[in-house]
Amino acid sequence: MDGDNENDGNYEDEETKTVSHGSKKSNILPLWGNERTMNLNALILTNIQSSHYFKVNLYELKTYHEVIDEIYYKVNHLEPWEKGSRKTAGQTGMCGGVRGVGAGGIVSTAYCLLYKLFTLKLTRKQVNGLITHPDSPYIRALGFMYIRYTQPPADLWDWYDEYLEDPEEMDVKAGGGQVMTIGNILKNFLCKLEWFSTLFPR
Repeated sequence: MDGDNENDGNYEDEETKTVSHGSKKSNILPLWGNERTMNLNALILTNIQSSHYFKVNLYELKTYHEVIDEIYYKVNHLEPWEKGSRKTAGQTGMCGGVRGVGAGGIVSTAYCLLYKLFTLKLTRKQVNGLITHPDSPYIRALGFMYIRYTQPPADLWDWYDEYLEDPEEMDVKAGGGQVMTIGNILKNFLCKLEWFSTLFPR
């Protein structure tokens, strides 16, 4: 994994060449929706931005390859909240517990890293590198989730189509117990607005 970091200095030159050759799709990946929030639920975003992990640990990571390494070593589920960190008893609807920074629970490592990727303003080539990454299904899944949150709904099918039968498996639930294939995760992303009690952009 760490060997890739040696190429960071040349990475942008390669990216620029891709665009200058007039390829069918520009390597610059425009963002859809809110370019400040990544279209994340306000409660999740507030908890990410105020978390020690995001502000301190992830602040130290400056490159795409460093963030990929962090995903490889630290992500073991795809829920927005860590297991047992949310107190939802007696709360109703989407407004339950929305009372500022402390509300919600402990935001997950996966979602902190998802937002970190967003701050890097990924290129098309970099997103393709995530969704085809050979080392971890969680790297791939965060790439697909990045697409779901940042790309126009009309483009999702083009991104996901060839992976809808992808058999690679991972446990998506905090604490374990819900194994899904990449293909089934993508079908969920396409067909449902909700992912573990948080809403995707419409």
